[in-house]
Amino acid sequence: MRRFSVGSRLYISIMALFLVFAVGFIVFQQTREKQYKIDTLTLSLQDYNLRMHEMLLFQGRHDEAALSTFVRMHPERNLRVTLIDRWGNVFFDNLRKDYRNIGNHGNRREFQQALRTGMGATVERNSETLGQDYFYTATYFPQEGYVIRTALPYDADLAKSLQADQHYIWFALAAILLLTLLLYGFLRRLGRNITKLRIFAWRADHNESLETEELIDFPDDELGEIAERIIKIYKRLQTTRREQDILKRQLTQNIAHELKTPVASIQGFIETIIDNPDMDEDRRRQFLQRCHAQSIRLTALLQDISTLNRLDDAADVISFERVNITSMVSQIEKETALQLAGHDMTFYNRLPAELTVNGSRSLLYSIFRNLTDNAIAYAGQHTTITLEAWQDGDFWHFRFSDNGIGVAAEHLPRLFERFYRIDKGRSRKNGGTGLGLAIVKNAVLLHGGEISVSSNGGLTVAFTLRAFSSSNP
Repeated sequence: MRRFSVGSRLYISIMALFLVFAVGFIVFQQTREKQYKIDTLTLSLQDYNLRMHEMLLFQGRHDEAALSTFVRMHPERNLRVTLIDRWGNVFFDNLRKDYRNIGNHGNRREFQQALRTGMGATVERNSETLGQDYFYTATYFPQEGYVIRTALPYDADLAKSLQADQHYIWFALAAILLLTLLLYGFLRRLGRNITKLRIFAWRADHNESLETEELIDFPDDELGEIAERIIKIYKRLQTTRREQDILKRQLTQNIAHELKTPVASIQGFIETIIDNPDMDEDRRRQFLQRCHAQSIRLTALLQDISTLNRLDDAADVISFERVNITSMVSQIEKETALQLAGHDMTFYNRLPAELTVNGSRSLLYSIFRNLTDNAIAYAGQHTTITLEAWQDGDFWHFRFSDNGIGVAAEHLPRLFERFYRIDKGRSRKNGGTGLGLAIVKNAVLLHGGEISVSSNGGLTVAFTLRAFSSSNP
């Protein structure tokens, strides 16, 4: 069974609705206009009845000749005028004078209606007296006790004059034709868009290429623009998904590579200890210390990976609070005091006495601790670390810098990449995981800030964090 398209069903539904409306309008208009013409003719004849009544009152008596003369003065030569008393007896008729042979008119519809309401009308009724169809109007004058009834022959001319004007029918037909053309054009474009979207959906569902001529050109209208945007968005999502898959594979490979080194070292040291049961105590302790150092590095690596995964996958559920950065950095300075002394380094903490931001305490700690550890590991001996900050509007601006050996310009754009190392051997020797600066960048972005890095006689990391306010706790 053939299925109609959405456009075809919509076209048929709208056209059916419009046709019903058009037919209803035509019938209503014809009925209304015909009734208007009937009412106009009725009022005209009623007015004539009133003038005849006034003539009778003026004359003061029933004069057959005078009444006939008055009727003949009417421009309509076929006009019939009948006077009927309240009991239905005819006592004047301009067309038939044998009143005794004229039957009682008490049962005539227009006569009965006039007695009830004062006036009555019958559009088309056959006259039993003359055997012809007439248009009747009747007016009752209760004080005088009679009804004046006027009638016109209901012939072809009168029927035509009472017909409704047919011009609006042609107008309605022209409007239907115009609507049909406009609706066809619109629904044709709609159908093309729906067809292209159906092709797009089928190809997307079957993982087929979307680079096809059927999905290139769209009608130049809002629907075409929406359909085109849907396809472009899907293509971008596909591209993003492919890029994410590539990044995940690279990250997985990097993680496996980074984990392999400490695991292999630990395994090698333990195997050496197992294979040499007679090993002296000092050498055994040396191997165990190396195993412990590698386990610490492995733990740090797993913690950093966990932090990055939390930033990537659960950023929406991280709770923010008021965090005192000055107090936090002072604590980090105490924790790293031995490392700083071991490298003969000086830490200049130039933060204001009270500096609070809105954020995650653990992630903010990761920012300043990773920057400090990175500077200690790579700035070099006899160097200084300087941390300063200033507020501008709703943000605190931080500058974390050292006067060490710096970084070559070609490495700066990639410093925040995961597992990126300038000197891989030196990084592993210093115990770095290759994830510290990546954590710093992602944590700053999570807090709505921006971050940049520069190197000119040392390394400088500049970033912003949103200040704490009572309206944004």
